[in-house]
Amino acid sequence: MQIRHRLLLTGTAALGAAATPASAETLNLSVNIPRLSVAEYHRPYVAIWIEKEGATPRSLSVWYDGAKRNGEGTKWLRDVRQWWRASGRAMSFPANGVTGATRAPGDNKIAFTSGKGPLGQLAPGNYTLLVEAAREVGGREVVRLPFSWPPKPGATVKAAGSSELGAVALTFSK
Repeated sequence: MQIRHRLLLTGTAALGAAATPASAETLNLSVNIPRLSVAEYHRPYVAIWIEKEGATPRSLSVWYDGAKRNGEGTKWLRDVRQWWRASGRAMSFPANGVTGATRAPGDNKIAFTSGKGPLGQLAPGNYTLLVEAAREVGGREVVRLPFSWPPKPGATVKAAGSSELGAVALTFSK
């Protein structure tokens, strides 16, 4: 039922032509982790997830130190507070296709394709993609990127953090 609805909205059926499968949309995300001049620098734990009013939040990616012995790295995930409350505490770690290592300062790019992996199928509507970073002996910051689904190819949503996150950009492509 959900797939048929999506085809009517994005396929040529809406124009009266024969129905054809819609091509997959891709969310291309760029997250800048700034280089901070501090005495004790630790790479931030970062969580990326989407929310839609009335729907369960979806964790798309979580960057943390999973290499710490005895799973010690997971105990600090609760410092990524908003994500932890939204969906993190219900997850088991490591989560296949979602969790990965912390990232170095600079631009970090990641893509999510509709119908695949943690993004799955999205129903039409208004969403918010959230990026939250928390750093040991540092701060915590959340950046919000509102978008509509299905998106217009080439559309871009940008925001910027002020401390733990730099520029964050979400671009849509087919």
